[in-house]
Amino acid sequence: MGLANWLTVVRIVLIPVFVTQLVYRRPTTALVVFLLASLTDTLDGYIARRRGSQTRLGAFLDPVADKLLLTASFITLTYLKVLPFWITAVVISRDVVLILGAALIHIAGGTIFPTPTWLGKASTFFQMLTVLAAMLQFYFKIPAAVTWFVLATALFTTASGIQYLYQGTRLRHQPSPSEPHARTLVR
Repeated sequence: MGLANWLTVVRIVLIPVFVTQLVYRRPTTALVVFLLASLTDTLDGYIARRRGSQTRLGAFLDPVADKLLLTASFITLTYLKVLPFWITAVVISRDVVLILGAALIHIAGGTIFPTPTWLGKASTFFQMLTVLAAMLQFYFKIPAAVTWFVLATALFTTASGIQYLYQGTRLRHQPSPSEPHARTLVR
């Protein structure tokens, strides 16, 4: 397992540390841990591309680590009344719908090799910024325009969810695997 994948594993390990620090009202430590986890997200992709060491494990682990970190962040910050419930519902609902859609495609005999889109990346970026801004404003009283980040997160999360659903429906209209030249790859 290469350095990029180890950084992804570190991000996953940091999730319970981050949540624990928030719940026990240690916002400075929680902020540092969140920033460190966010940094590993940037570094793992950069290192994998730079070294040409992109792996199937990394392609699977990286988005899982992102989803786990962001889901834990949104749920915890909503529980602590730092973020409104509705934005957490938007973020989690999109992921649940996409997981169910992927499961249905798999059950129907399709294969998906999801590739991130710029909308998906923007969604993740704004979700991370929303968590950061909410923490800065709530715990450190630094004006961070949280409302604008929340709205941008809602917009990009919804748009990327629609885009991924559209891609999933394209798979449904492709020839079956028994037909010649069948495609089961969603791009």
